[in-house]
Amino acid sequence: MSAHISNVRPEPDQVLVDIADYVCNYEITSNEAYNTARLCLMDTLGCGFEALEYPACTKLLGPVVSGTVVPNGAKVPGTPYQLDPIQAAFNLGAMIRWLDFNDTWLAAEWGHPSDNLGGILMTADWISRTRVAAGKAPLSMRDVLTAMIKAHEIQGVLALENSFNRVGLDHVVLVKVASTAVVTKLLGGTREEIINAVSQAWVDGQALRTYRHAPNTGSRKSWAAGDATSRAVRLALITLKGEMGYPGVLSAKGWGFYDVLFKGNAFKFQRPYGSYVMEQVLFKISFPAEFHSQTAVECAMTLHGKLSAMGKTAEDIKKITIRTHEACIRIIDKKGPLNNPADRDHCVQYMVAVPLIHGRLTAADYEDEIAADPRIDVLRDKIVCVEDPAFTRDYHDPEKRSIANGLTVELNDGTVLTEEVCEYPIGHCRRRSDGIPLLEAKFKTNLARVFAFKQAKAIYDLCDDQKTLELTPVNEFVDMMVK
Repeated sequence: MSAHISNVRPEPDQVLVDIADYVCNYEITSNEAYNTARLCLMDTLGCGFEALEYPACTKLLGPVVSGTVVPNGAKVPGTPYQLDPIQAAFNLGAMIRWLDFNDTWLAAEWGHPSDNLGGILMTADWISRTRVAAGKAPLSMRDVLTAMIKAHEIQGVLALENSFNRVGLDHVVLVKVASTAVVTKLLGGTREEIINAVSQAWVDGQALRTYRHAPNTGSRKSWAAGDATSRAVRLALITLKGEMGYPGVLSAKGWGFYDVLFKGNAFKFQRPYGSYVMEQVLFKISFPAEFHSQTAVECAMTLHGKLSAMGKTAEDIKKITIRTHEACIRIIDKKGPLNNPADRDHCVQYMVAVPLIHGRLTAADYEDEIAADPRIDVLRDKIVCVEDPAFTRDYHDPEKRSIANGLTVELNDGTVLTEEVCEYPIGHCRRRSDGIPLLEAKFKTNLARVFAFKQAKAIYDLCDDQKTLELTPVNEFVDMMVK
């Protein structure tokens, strides 16, 4: 005889309630968070502009159906496209993520919180243009920065103690959840509607990490976040049309997220939602490389200079040992053939070999022309990774959150160079004062890729002025970046 199953609809899972209450009620009072959000806006858009130089990215942009016209549609920065907010979010999201050069958050789960900007900015632009057409006031860039802070926080706090990668799920699930919450709020959603929309994000079938790992690594990892943030806009819009939610989406026995996709475990939380993640976020400033390798690449650049001073080259190297943390080994310690740029920027051996040979690591260095250099694979074969438990502990320590790597080079003549160690990359909050001038220079370089000098200067000057930026209507801000 089967057991009776109650059909009494449950109260919403507490995780849903906490997200909705945070989005609806929490007031961001941290000036540091708003200033960092401004820097994040600059850097994230700049990453998208650089991606426009790569046909593999631009071929995915534009409307789903060529020739589609959307009255009051969102304008995609750096492009001629004016699209519905769902497709605009995909366009900007794919641009942002394409080169693996935007910000990063590392904890039990990894991710890139600025991936949420695709949904946030494009929805805010569409709302603003629609309001202006109706004779109403648009949203301001202060609204965008607030949504960015809250999306960063939702994604980052969920990532602190909950490893989705260990159950085979990709971190873009957190982009979808965070974007859904803040976009629903931007669209005027109530607390109940935010709960319903976020439940829809969790109930979706979630992306597998197949496309991030050998032997299947591929370019989907460059547009997966764009897909997630655009899906969030879709879920927000249908919820605001009255679509119901699923209050037990996480905890339902047998059918909920925990039982189906998270090995029966409920989420754990280290801290309540605030503005911690934006304040602590990691910027990729020097190298377009998977973040666990950033300090290794920095060490490789230093060693390239030391080898040159000794009259040596990479061809004089017999062996390289990378002393590293567990996450680096699990994600990017990769042997064997590398089949495409997405494969190469997730291989720590490749990302160390190129700067040792060339004294640089740029986005172009992942392309086939550079990868065809036989010296790279020869040097890759000489590189081994070894976990240092202390590095792994410091990686998870909330007071440190280091991303340490140490490189030891042994030469063919028996010389062993002193180990080069770097614990915190230039984009870490502990090195923020060192990083900001370089981040600003990176933004200027990326603006110059797309815009004429006068237009680029106007965009930079606005982004450089916190008070003026926050007061600027969203549609006017985006209009400055129309190509």
